[in-house]
Amino acid sequence: MISISDYLKAVFAMLGPGEERFADPAAWLSLEAELARAFPTDYKQIVDAYAPVQINGHLTLDHPASDWWNLGEKIRSTSEIWSKSKWESYITGPADDPRVFCRLPRLSFGTAEGLIPVAATDQGAVIFGAPQVHGFSDGVVVQGAEGYWVGHPMTFAEWLYRYLIGEEMTGWDSATFYPGPMWLELPPAGPGHHTREVYGPERGM
Repeated sequence: MISISDYLKAVFAMLGPGEERFADPAAWLSLEAELARAFPTDYKQIVDAYAPVQINGHLTLDHPASDWWNLGEKIRSTSEIWSKSKWESYITGPADDPRVFCRLPRLSFGTAEGLIPVAATDQGAVIFGAPQVHGFSDGVVVQGAEGYWVGHPMTFAEWLYRYLIGEEMTGWDSATFYPGPMWLELPPAGPGHHTREVYGPERGM
């Protein structure tokens, strides 16, 4: 069985050395105080190493210390949209009801006891952090492009690792495998800056 630290190492090995352009403990403390909830350590380490970034042209991670791609602003705006949405319209039963597999009496977004949007794809999937998923603390919840809810009782590092190797992690029929090194797009950090592209090491995949 792979440990949490092993999944984190595996993600770093695939993505390559991180630049830590915006790593700032104070930014995390401020956002966690606002939400009254701490982010998992593995998620913060991945975000600090690479974000803001788009991985393989699809998965986007923002950073709390970035002005243009600010995680706190994205959490607030996304949570507001979801709070006003008809999120329950795709639920067909207990198996795909986040209130059931997260053990929540009611579903809220961007709150200490609810779902916090932590990543997204350009294909319409939103990835949330949850206090618990199927009894697993700090699990991952995904509302896929097709609208269906899925609970993943695992760390963000494990979820990301499985996503990067092409498993079905963002909803029904979502598995997509890209062979070769990871492609990372680093968006401009301010006026006069440009998007940069970097690649991870060869994966032998």
